[in-house]
Amino acid sequence: MDTEAQPVERDRSSRPSASEETSDTAGPEGRSLSAFPDRIAEWLPGGRITLTVLVCLVFLLLVSRFVMQPFQIPSGSMESGLRIGDRVLVNKLAYRFGSEPQRGDVVVFDGTGYFGNADYVKRVVGVGGDHVVCCDKEGRLEVNGRSVDESTFLYRGDSPSEAPFDIVVPERSLFLLGDHRSRSRDSRDHLGSPGGGMVPVGDVIGRADWIAWPAGHWTRVTRPAAGGARG
Repeated sequence: MDTEAQPVERDRSSRPSASEETSDTAGPEGRSLSAFPDRIAEWLPGGRITLTVLVCLVFLLLVSRFVMQPFQIPSGSMESGLRIGDRVLVNKLAYRFGSEPQRGDVVVFDGTGYFGNADYVKRVVGVGGDHVVCCDKEGRLEVNGRSVDESTFLYRGDSPSEAPFDIVVPERSLFLLGDHRSRSRDSRDHLGSPGGGMVPVGDVIGRADWIAWPAGHWTRVTRPAAGGARG
């Protein structure tokens, strides 16, 4: 009896438990996944600090390329809301999923071939199909037969426009003006140029949503109540 029992006991004790099997197989896999950043850090000068900085830079580049891009205000054409040197955050997703610029939006666009070989920031006054006239009997802009109240953003002392105009905005295009009209070169100055001073919607980089710098000027760039609607 004893000689028959000994091999059975020996076989049972030599067989690893389920918990031992799990730890032996899962352990190396878990270590290999967690060790991957460590391997990269060992390869880089500066180790984990350098790796962290690189990851942050890649993240910022992706955000700037596809989501939100800073833009520095180069002139006084959008005063008093946007001042020279202000840095605004431009929402690059605002018009990427079926939405289009609306009257009152402050947008950054590529002016190549229309305004000049640079990026510009202006306010949308007319969208495709709008009839924009300056000025009515009270000296205000008129969009689709309705007067536009620009008092919340027009630079104090400026008139809506010194030069009269009467235009119809082509479809998928924008008529853009600066808030400081007396210092802004905008759609009015290019009415006789190719494109008639209009900017294609496809050349809009994004909508200026926030003034991010200087810190004391931090605020949201809002769209005023629309003063004109299609008739």
